[in-house]
Amino acid sequence: MFVQVIEGRVGDAEGLRRQLDRWAAELRPGATGYLGSTGGITDDGRFIMFARFESEDAAQANADRPEQGEWFGEMSKCFDGDASFTNSTDVDSFLAGGADDAGFVQVMKSPNLDRDRVREMDAIFEPHAAEYRPDLIGGYRVWTGPSSCIDVNYFTSEAEARANEQKQPPPELASGMSDFMEMMKDTEFIDLKDPIILGR
Repeated sequence: MFVQVIEGRVGDAEGLRRQLDRWAAELRPGATGYLGSTGGITDDGRFIMFARFESEDAAQANADRPEQGEWFGEMSKCFDGDASFTNSTDVDSFLAGGADDAGFVQVMKSPNLDRDRVREMDAIFEPHAAEYRPDLIGGYRVWTGPSSCIDVNYFTSEAEARANEQKQPPPELASGMSDFMEMMKDTEFIDLKDPIILGR
C-alpha cells in the first residue's frame, strides 16, 4: 500500500469540502488503484488527509491526470499557505483497518517509537480489543522514518472513545502499558470530530 499524507491550514473550509465532494463524484471513478481517503479539519483549522493507493505507481498515475492537476489547483485555493505532502509505502494495519461509517478519527504523530516493541504490543492487544476497547474499529500506521510514524485510528464515536479510554486495562495488557505510555510521551494527537471518509 502507498499512502500520501496531505496537511495544511484551512482558509476556506466550505470550499475545501466542496472540492473533496467534487473529487469523489467526478475524479474518483478514473483513479485506478485508489483504495480510499480519510481526513478532516480540526477545531483550530488544520487539515489532514490520508490518501491510499495500491502502489506508488498508481498514485503517480493519478497525479499525472490533467483533470487531477486542475482539481488540485482549485483545491489549493482553500488553503491558507502551501500544503505539505508525506509519502510512504511502509504501512501496518490493525484490527479491521478502518470503517467508512466511523464517527470519530484520531491521528497520532509519533517521532520516536521502537518499531519492534510497538508491533509486539499490537499483537498482545488485539485478542483483548473487542472486550477492552469495543469503540476502536481499527486503523493503520504510516511509518515516515525508522522510528517515526503517523497512526490513523477509527472509532465508533468520540463519546465512546473518551469513555473507554478511562477503563483500566486487563492484567495481560497492564504490564506493557507503562512502556507504551513512555514511548508515546512526545506524540501529537489530532482529533477529527467530523471525519471525511471517501471509502476505506
